[in-house]
Amino acid sequence: MALFDTYVAALQRDRADLPEGTRLVGVVRRPTRWFHAAVDENRPALAPPSALLDDHADAAESFRIDGLCEEGAHNAAWDAVDFERRYRDYLATDPDARAAVEALRAAVDAGHDVALVCFENTDKKRCHRTVLRQVTEQGTGDETDDDVGGGDAR
Repeated sequence: MALFDTYVAALQRDRADLPEGTRLVGVVRRPTRWFHAAVDENRPALAPPSALLDDHADAAESFRIDGLCEEGAHNAAWDAVDFERRYRDYLATDPDARAAVEALRAAVDAGHDVALVCFENTDKKRCHRTVLRQVTEQGTGDETDDDVGGGDAR
């Protein structure tokens, strides 16, 4: 069927326009307690590795100290730490991540609607979900552009 992405606040506020029965798959390395209640499952192997998250957080904090707004600092840090390349490398080389991507592809190929869920609203911030969708869709034959509940494919 289709692969979507959204963020947890859109789900909580009923702003995610997803087909009925869509499987909500969290892609968060460090979920909060309440995150699990918002998704059907969480697959930490699909989240960026801890070292990349830490590097991004440190860079974003530095940009905030320099006066950038939250979104500006987040996006500047994304570029500064080469987030997309490093995340793509992780997805391609980590055995657990590769298996999890293949499981997503298999679910979509089997006709299931799946939504990738994390915390970021992609209206103003870059997010690994859009990269993960691109990587996953390369093998499904279902090249969608659906970002649900705020955002665009980047």
